[in-house]
Amino acid sequence: MSLIGSDTQLNQKSYYEASVQRPAACPALSESLTVDVVVVGAGFSGLSAALELAQRGLSVVVLEADRIGSGASGRNGGQAIVGFASGQDPFEEQLGAADAQRAWDMSLEAIDLIDARIAQHGIDCDRVDGYVYVADSARKQRALREEMDGLQRRGIPVDWAEGADLPRLINSPRYVAAAREQRSGHLHPLKYALGLARAAQAAGVRIFEHSPVTALQRGATLVASTAQGQVKARFGVLAGNCMLPEHGPAVAPEIAPRIMPVGTYIVGTAPLDPELCARLIPRNAAVCDNNFVLDYFRFSADHRLLFGGRVSYTTRTPANLSAVMAQRMGEVFPALTRTPIDFVWGGFVDISMNRAPDFGRLGDNVYYLQGFSGHGVALTGLAGQLVAEAVAGQAGRFDVFARLQHRRFPGGPLLRTPSLALGMLWHRLRDVL
Repeated sequence: MSLIGSDTQLNQKSYYEASVQRPAACPALSESLTVDVVVVGAGFSGLSAALELAQRGLSVVVLEADRIGSGASGRNGGQAIVGFASGQDPFEEQLGAADAQRAWDMSLEAIDLIDARIAQHGIDCDRVDGYVYVADSARKQRALREEMDGLQRRGIPVDWAEGADLPRLINSPRYVAAAREQRSGHLHPLKYALGLARAAQAAGVRIFEHSPVTALQRGATLVASTAQGQVKARFGVLAGNCMLPEHGPAVAPEIAPRIMPVGTYIVGTAPLDPELCARLIPRNAAVCDNNFVLDYFRFSADHRLLFGGRVSYTTRTPANLSAVMAQRMGEVFPALTRTPIDFVWGGFVDISMNRAPDFGRLGDNVYYLQGFSGHGVALTGLAGQLVAEAVAGQAGRFDVFARLQHRRFPGGPLLRTPSLALGMLWHRLRDVL
C-alpha cells in the first residue's frame, strides 16, 4: 500500500504547520547541475548533512520530494532523547565494549549538537531541557528502575519518584513511578527543520522542493534524476528514510526492506491554563512511558498538551483517531478529560528490525541514513555530521554505526506488514498485563 496519499492527508491538521510561517517554496529542479554532493531528503538528517558538508567547502544540492521538513522531521513528538531505541545491547553484542561506549558518547554529543546549532544559527524552536520516563505497572516500574540505573552508571544523573512523591515529577493517577533526567528534552521540530534549512542555504546549499528523485545512476559520477532535471555528483546521501522507495523504488532497493514504516499520531489540545500545566508536569519536561506501544507527550510553548501514541503497523490511520487519543489523554490527566482537541495529525517513521540506527554505504560514494526508530530528533543531526566527516575522508566515527548488522523484515513487502501487526498486538497485550 502506498504511503504518499495517506501521509499527506495525515498532516492537514498539524499543530506544527499551523504554528509556523513557512517561507516561499524553493523551486522544483528544472535543470542539469553538477556538484560535489547530492542529498536526497530535506529532513533533519539530509539538512544536517548538507549543512556540515557545505561548512567543509563542498558544493551541495538537496532534492526534496515535498516541502522542507514535511515528513517525520516536521511531525514528530519533538522529543530529543539520549541513547538509542534499541538500548545498548546491539552495540555491545556486535561491536564490543569500547565501540559501544563510543556510540553512547556520540548519542550524548547528538543532544549537544542540537544546542550548538540553535546557538550558532539563531534557531528559535522552543527548546526545553528535561525528560521524564514513567511506568504504569509494578512490572514496568522494575524495568524502569533497571533502565535508570543504567543511565546513572553511564553518568546521567536521575531523579526518581514513586508513590506519594510522584507528583513532584508528574501529577497523574496512571503512573506508579517516574524518573527525570536533564540531558534529554524537547523542541518544536518544524521550527528546527526550517532553521536548519536557512543555515544550510546561508552556507551555500541549494534546496529544491517538489523534486522527488526517481532514479539514481551509480558509478564514479552519480546521476540523480527528477521529473524535470538531474544532478551529477561525486557523492550522494540518501536521507529519505521510509519515504524514499515511495517516490523512487529503484533508487536503493537493497536498503528498503531493512526498515518498516510505522504510523504514529499526535493530538494538540486547546491552550491550557499555565498554572494547570505546571501542576501536571512540573518544570515542563517531555514525558514518555516505557510500554512497547507507548504514549509520549509534552506541553507546547503556548501551553497546549501535545499527546502522541497509538502506533499503526498497517499504514492505515486508526478509526476515530481524535476520540481515541483524547480518551487516552484523559486517562493520563483526568483534569483534561473534556478539553477540546484543536489538532490531530500523524505520519510515518522508520524503524529497523533491532531498533538500532542503520547507517551505511552503497558502493564507495553513496551513503544512507535510516532506521532512527523514534530517536531521530537527536540522532539525525549526529548522522549528518558523521556522513560529512566520512565524505571528507574521516570515516572512523561513521563506521562505528556502519559495522552494525541489520536484518530485513520477514515476509517481503506483501507479508511483513500483517506479521508486524500481529507482533504489535502481542506486545500490546503484554503492556496491559
